[in-house]
Amino acid sequence: MKFLHVMIRVKDINKSLKFYQDLFDMNLVNEMELEDSKLYFLSDEDGQTQIELTYNFDTPKNGYINGDAFGHFAFSIKNMDKFEEKMNKFGINWLVNPFILKNYDMKIAFLKDPDGNEIELIEE
Repeated sequence: MKFLHVMIRVKDINKSLKFYQDLFDMNLVNEMELEDSKLYFLSDEDGQTQIELTYNFDTPKNGYINGDAFGHFAFSIKNMDKFEEKMNKFGINWLVNPFILKNYDMKIAFLKDPDGNEIELIEE
């Protein structure tokens, strides 16, 4: 068995594509148009992990309500400071500023995507 992707519904596909492609350097690897929606598959640098952005043609005006069962996506990054510089260029702020998990000697931080999904960053 192989894990393929995770799917999220998005309100504004252009904002979401820009966010994941430009900020996270994800590649658009496939698109599928269905009767009621269009699916955009984005892959990480090694092609192992994908996010499916689903844009429904009848998207609610205010977007979707995020439930309380979903927690966050997690991405590894090489340098938190350089990533923060990139965030600043896009006008994106931290949800939780970078900090060290003391017992694990790990630097992490959180931000949100255009639809309010939380993203954890873990410095390599």
